[in-house]
Amino acid sequence: MPDVRIRLDHSVTPDDTAALWPVYDAVFADHPSFAAWRERVWDRHTVRGGFRLARAYRESELVGFAYGYIGEPGQWWTDNARRVLAPDVADAWLGGHFELVSLGVLESARRSGIGRELIRALLADLEPGRVLLMATADSTDPARRLYASAGWQVLGPGIGPGTVILGMRTGRAR
Repeated sequence: MPDVRIRLDHSVTPDDTAALWPVYDAVFADHPSFAAWRERVWDRHTVRGGFRLARAYRESELVGFAYGYIGEPGQWWTDNARRVLAPDVADAWLGGHFELVSLGVLESARRSGIGRELIRALLADLEPGRVLLMATADSTDPARRLYASAGWQVLGPGIGPGTVILGMRTGRAR
């Protein structure tokens, strides 16, 4: 991973948000505008407990990011994950878990270890020790291969079609 710098923050400024949007949009393209993304997702997520943002820079260019927060009952994802997971799995994993919401790396920077380093930085010294994310059900997808190589396991079906929920324990489990 030559010439890549990883930065971890627990809060963001408006300038951070503006700088992140072009990378988010290039990777996911799932919101029609910066304003819609902020209103529907970003501004809600950045104020949640345990928020963390890891960013990867190649020289001064932002080339990737990963972020998450502590998932709790009453949050959309946690409540919907509880509906699709087996009850014993949901009881063991949901509530007080760290939710890795998004991991994105620009196409030009993929397959260079940046995704793995972003995950490592985001989860370093993390409590509570249960980390969840949702990914494609396609086990041949590069992201799924990355997660599997890092120890993530399929816990059950995902919230939407063609998705699964993955979990990994880090540090001391509660």
